Amino acid sequence: MSYTNSKPAVQKWHEMIKTRDMGILSELLADDVVFRSPVAFKPYEGKQVVYFILTNVIQVFENFTYHREFFTEDEQSVVLEFSAIVSEKQLKGIDMIRFNEQGQIVEFEVMIRPKQGLEALAVQMAERFAKYQPA
Repeated sequence: MSYTNSKPAVQKWHEMIKTRDMGILSELLADDVVFRSPVAFKPYEGKQVVYFILTNVIQVFENFTYHREFFTEDEQSVVLEFSAIVSEKQLKGIDMIRFNEQGQIVEFEVMIRPKQGLEALAVQMAERFAKYQPA
């Protein structure tokens, strides 16, 4: 099976990052999307929470740039290599994204290095999560 909608979806993803039009993200996420964070043990499940995470992380990253992308042979998955700055800490990472046949994201996993950059991101995201979680 070939996932012909994945490459157009990745192009929409790049457009969203460039324009910061988060309405595109809502179209790209499947209802049952799963997000695997580099700082959380348990994955986050569902469109609403993943939308929250991704719209906030784009605000936390400074000088965010994608460098390379690698598709699997069947084009169901892509790995996007990126760099960014968080709280004056430089980091590099990858987004591993898997799509369904409609070109929607069903799985999104992030890996980041070095540890100092990951810790800076964790602090920033924890502050944002705390604002939106009931006490």
